[in-house]
Amino acid sequence: MKVLFLDFDGVICLSTEWGSRYKTKAKFDRFNPKALKVLNEILHLTDCEIVVSSDWRFHCTLEEMKTLFLERGVKKLPLDYTTNSVSPELLKDVTTKNELELTRCAEINQWLQDHPEVTSWVAVDDLDLSTLGNFVRTSRSSEGIKQSGIKEKVIQFLNI
Repeated sequence: MKVLFLDFDGVICLSTEWGSRYKTKAKFDRFNPKALKVLNEILHLTDCEIVVSSDWRFHCTLEEMKTLFLERGVKKLPLDYTTNSVSPELLKDVTTKNELELTRCAEINQWLQDHPEVTSWVAVDDLDLSTLGNFVRTSRSSEGIKQSGIKEKVIQFLNI
């Protein structure tokens, strides 16, 4: 099984969409249409599963997330959420970006340990998760996954 660990903010929900939920009274901000197109191309070319690593997972059930994906046009529904090593309440006490990055890495590593059937995987995030190894960083929050070269790097990790 191929797995894409997917963050949302700075990856498919770009800085241009941040705050859009307040205008529409939606629960979450919009996904950028061009970033969504790139995500769907990755899904088509790799046939990978999506495991949500985004903090958005703390705000809805997996079933609600699947509905959100359907409504937003994602071509594949999420398989699972990463393991929650920290409760949403405690996450508010994470004081540094480094602590958040380490927490996210630990959660992805735990999910991988719990799922030995994974044959290839990659984490895509705007945080620095480079200690994972199989990681592609979207360093520009206004471009996310549509940033030049990102799609190719993600596909390379998944299609090894």
